[in-house]
Amino acid sequence: MITVAVIAILAAVAIPNYSRYVVRSNRAAIESFMLEVSGAQERFLVDNRAYAASLGALGMSVPAGLATRYDVTVTPGAAPPPRYSIVATPKGSQLSDTDCGTLTLTSAGAKSASGAGTDCWN
Repeated sequence: MITVAVIAILAAVAIPNYSRYVVRSNRAAIESFMLEVSGAQERFLVDNRAYAASLGALGMSVPAGLATRYDVTVTPGAAPPPRYSIVATPKGSQLSDTDCGTLTLTSAGAKSASGAGTDCWN
């Protein structure tokens, strides 16, 4: 009986910690992908004198492992100079990432998050 109690206590501590680890890991993966998209946008600008309006125009798509956790949109700016923003909106199990929420990366290199977390872009 004592063994069962010890296992229950360990599980009560380990499961939430593991869940937070998975959320942070997914966030880091989408941030890496967003930086890849940013690089592709800069290459697209050199070739086309404008930023791409979608991931498809860049020949990219959200990796399968992240597609169920984030919606990623690319939005070009309308006015000169050319600009864009890349927005990753959490969905599914990633909705539990209330510290950071929606992540944004702009053509100026500005990184932001909709949540109150202070270390979302590490």
